[in-house]
Amino acid sequence: MTNTAGCLFVISAPSGTGKTSLVRALLQSDLNLNLSISHTTRPPRSEEVNGRDYHFVSKDTFQQMLVSGEFLESAEVYGNLYGTSQRWVNEVIASGQDILLEIDCQGARQIQRIFPQSVGIFILPPSVNSLAIRLKTRAQDNPEIIQKRLAAAREEVSHIAEFDYIVINNELDEALRDLICIIKAERLKKEHQVIKHHALIAQLT
Repeated sequence: MTNTAGCLFVISAPSGTGKTSLVRALLQSDLNLNLSISHTTRPPRSEEVNGRDYHFVSKDTFQQMLVSGEFLESAEVYGNLYGTSQRWVNEVIASGQDILLEIDCQGARQIQRIFPQSVGIFILPPSVNSLAIRLKTRAQDNPEIIQKRLAAAREEVSHIAEFDYIVINNELDEALRDLICIIKAERLKKEHQVIKHHALIAQLT
């Protein structure tokens, strides 16, 4: 059996849409996805673990990596720097394994330019009010930052046409089922199946 290149799934969403919870649930659904762990200069939150949620690095280290061309994409969000390891992504994709990237719209656009075959998935909240409530109840940001995030959400949603799929996260279980359907449908596309099962198809034809 000859392996085709793996799929690259890019998930983006405004802050407060429950994207991180969805991604965690998706990774536990036995779909054999590899989560790309971004590097960031943002301080870790109380529940976050270095190497699991992010690779937390200093600004000096990040800048050195950036100059060395180690990032596939990078972005500054609310004064913090984020970047995706180019070597890791290339190696995993070449091995035929699928990757899940959880990044903002700015980073997603950079990925789409380099990997036009990547699959873009945008997560939306069920309403503006629910988004505001989620941001406030997280109690992780001050009111000024919350307002900035709400304004940023409007700007991010304006890029929704750049994505292939849209999932509304009203109920986590339902949104998770939608994501699983997307992953399975993409894996069943002709270009993947013809290479994966070329021997069978050859026998049958």
